Amino acid sequence: MELTTLQEYWWLLISVLGAILVFMLFVQGGQTFLLSTPSDSDDSAKMIQTFGHKWELTFTTLVVFGGAFFASFPLFYSTSFGGAYWLWMLILISFVLQAVSYEFRTKPNNIFGTRTYDTFLFINGSVGCILLGVAVGMMFFGAQFTVQKGNILDAQAPVISTWAPTHGLEAIACWKNLLLGFTVLFLARTQAALYLLNHIPGSGAFYDRNRRRVRVNGVIFVVLFLAFLGVLLTQTSYTTTVQGGLDGTRSEFASIGCKYFFNYLDMPVALIALLAGVVMVLYGVIRSALAAHYTCGIWWSGIGTVLVVLSLFWVAGYNDTPYYPSQINPVYSLTIYNSSSSEFTLTAMSYVSLVIPFVLAYIAYAWWSMDRKH
Repeated sequence: MELTTLQEYWWLLISVLGAILVFMLFVQGGQTFLLSTPSDSDDSAKMIQTFGHKWELTFTTLVVFGGAFFASFPLFYSTSFGGAYWLWMLILISFVLQAVSYEFRTKPNNIFGTRTYDTFLFINGSVGCILLGVAVGMMFFGAQFTVQKGNILDAQAPVISTWAPTHGLEAIACWKNLLLGFTVLFLARTQAALYLLNHIPGSGAFYDRNRRRVRVNGVIFVVLFLAFLGVLLTQTSYTTTVQGGLDGTRSEFASIGCKYFFNYLDMPVALIALLAGVVMVLYGVIRSALAAHYTCGIWWSGIGTVLVVLSLFWVAGYNDTPYYPSQINPVYSLTIYNSSSSEFTLTAMSYVSLVIPFVLAYIAYAWWSMDRKH
């Protein structure tokens, strides 16, 4: 494959991993229910047992997502992870708290008490989701960074990317990023309630409580998502207009209003994925909230979530769109063409990527096996 085809292929793989990660965040969403439930109750035990079997899959997907970005688009990895490190450190700490909590929550002689670890899980579920949404929000709304590849030849300071002095804290303060962050949070909470309805079916107070959670969190999520979609479709971004250089990079940028709206119009597949995904999510949420004994909403909502997130990644990186716009100067913006690995590296990794279906099959088998034992 040509270099351009390889770059587009790897962005597709990044999109798939990102979509699966957002779906798997229902584990984090479920953890936010713990503090509203007595720690010694049967309801709390059911939720811990349910989500405790899945948290490693979420964490593994996050690690694979970051690793794939590092291998295929290393300039993004060095710019974002190396520049906005306060944001990424907070995300990392929240996931460390999750791992520690599941490990020590029920250990004998737990000196901190069960409620302490429930609080840690709540922090991971709420703060982790919001900050991941903030990190993705920068792909649409931009970040304060510069990139100068020529600096690699400076023996005194071979630093390619520089960031704002606040190193990611400014991204957390951006209301557009926070809008996406809270959208992700309430999506995760909604899908957690849907998963509990499916995983622990029946009747009684626990079942009714989860139906109420679907209704409340579902309504909040829909309002936030519509607000985010409205902001996104009216967002001004850039398009690359000139292709040149030995590596096929596009180096000239032009500002375009409603860029992502036009991307959807230019890419019918992305538009179909968005509309189909939205319909599936709404169907899963509404039917689960209103039907007395419907338990399959998580699969409608989950597949719909994957489709919507896929479409968002596609309009962020395809159609000559910089997936990481620079708020300082558009010439520093990152595209899938100017931030990728070399043709040799992408080609070699493309052969490795052929094992991805087997990895997904293993994840599905592990999921089924854990549910069967439960």
